Amino acid sequence: MRQLSAAVLLAAAASSVDAASIRVTIKDTRCQTITGFGAACCDGAMKPFGTDTNPVKLLYGEESKVGLNIMRMEISPSFEGEGWGDYNWNGSLPSAKLAKERGALVFGTPWSPPGEYKTNGTAQGGNAEDQGYQEGRLRKDCYDKFFPWLNLFLGWMQEHGVDVDAVSVQNEPDWWVNYSGCLYTPEEQLELVKNYAYMLDREKYKGVRLISGEPLGFRPDYSDALLDDPVAREQVDIIAGHIYGHAPLGNMKTVAKKALKYGKEVWMTEHSSTDNIGERLPTWHEQLLFAEELNECMLAGGTGYIYWYMRAHWAFVSTGESKYGAENSRKNKLLPRAYVLSHFAKHVTGSTRLEMSPTMDSGTEADREFSAYIKGDSLILMAIDTTETAYDIKLKLPYKVKSGMHLLSTGNEKENLCQESPIDIEEPTASLVINMPARSLNTYIFMIDNGSTAIEEIRQTDCDKVEAYYDLQGRRMDTPHGLCIEKYADGSSRKVFIKD
Repeated sequence: MRQLSAAVLLAAAASSVDAASIRVTIKDTRCQTITGFGAACCDGAMKPFGTDTNPVKLLYGEESKVGLNIMRMEISPSFEGEGWGDYNWNGSLPSAKLAKERGALVFGTPWSPPGEYKTNGTAQGGNAEDQGYQEGRLRKDCYDKFFPWLNLFLGWMQEHGVDVDAVSVQNEPDWWVNYSGCLYTPEEQLELVKNYAYMLDREKYKGVRLISGEPLGFRPDYSDALLDDPVAREQVDIIAGHIYGHAPLGNMKTVAKKALKYGKEVWMTEHSSTDNIGERLPTWHEQLLFAEELNECMLAGGTGYIYWYMRAHWAFVSTGESKYGAENSRKNKLLPRAYVLSHFAKHVTGSTRLEMSPTMDSGTEADREFSAYIKGDSLILMAIDTTETAYDIKLKLPYKVKSGMHLLSTGNEKENLCQESPIDIEEPTASLVINMPARSLNTYIFMIDNGSTAIEEIRQTDCDKVEAYYDLQGRRMDTPHGLCIEKYADGSSRKVFIKD
């Protein structure tokens, strides 16, 4: 643990005449509540881990160094029967079991429904010469079979010890592929959900939630079709998408604005930011760009972020292939990107984002980025600096704080990329100066001084705007009780305890 305190940093900053500085103001305006962060339980050509649960052991649970709490798995285009192997539903079962034991949400996404339901008679997307370039779509006469097939998957998983929390309509319904895939237009997805989603057995499968199709670039026309129709809107719980080719503060932000208005969660369910780097590990600058991607997904209104593979030389857990560098030569070891993700997964999960300035309205790869959150009595500031210049942050807070902790990642440490040091505050204050080192990812966690700040009284002014209550898994509660999330008409929320 570094012993440098904020008091020392403040003194150093004061003595530096040429020190660069930036003003950051956190406001008491609350935005979305963050459900969490995760990844898909597969590596190498989408193959599930099977009995190898080491990646889940390293990444999931409060005791892990990373703290993921959402896991994505493929719903393979199968029925239980001949040829039943690791690629089928049981390939993800051991990882799903362990993730659930560690408190995670697990959800399934079909890359394709069974081939016999499709226009091309195969699970393949059809965009290849040997597939005859024949588009694979769900046949209209099989729309009524789709959700019963999802029920089969849910039942099989339940019988084998896993209550799946959510299922998606389709992975990338807008992307014609030469591997497993299925095309839907926005209108076709609307017809499927509006007229047949009632067949998803939510009662039998413990309130399983429905996720929208997950378009390649978070296209708004897919979510608009669902959200603008009152029948379809009632069936969908989570609006999802990917950000390939589209930065989060573009399409994703547009989609989230409408989805949050209707009380829907917004999950970014797949992206890999540097999987095309070849036979090397990502540079530290590329890791900081990944941190900015996480940050921008939160600023866009996201409530969940799910990366692509858990195990890859450009992901979180090493593959054991020395050709990608020494850090990757021993299999099942945490890679630097895992520590970057831990800043968000460990500390932003369960928080509510706060508005702040400066803001980011568009663009990517900014020199510096920030976001702020409140979680219980903690006020959290995320700060990313991709430049060679250290900065002093002149920070203005909505509440007085009495102490804090600084978590720092600079890429200089090989074994522990998340260094901690205390932030010493002599007396409660709402204004202070903190240091942001060059080329760094920072999490500043401040303890709110409730003795001098009527934080609950401020929040109570919006109580007449309560719109709905949800449990901690995001399921709507008709009769709220216990610890639950109170959602307001303006899109903000907070955790409350309601006695039975």
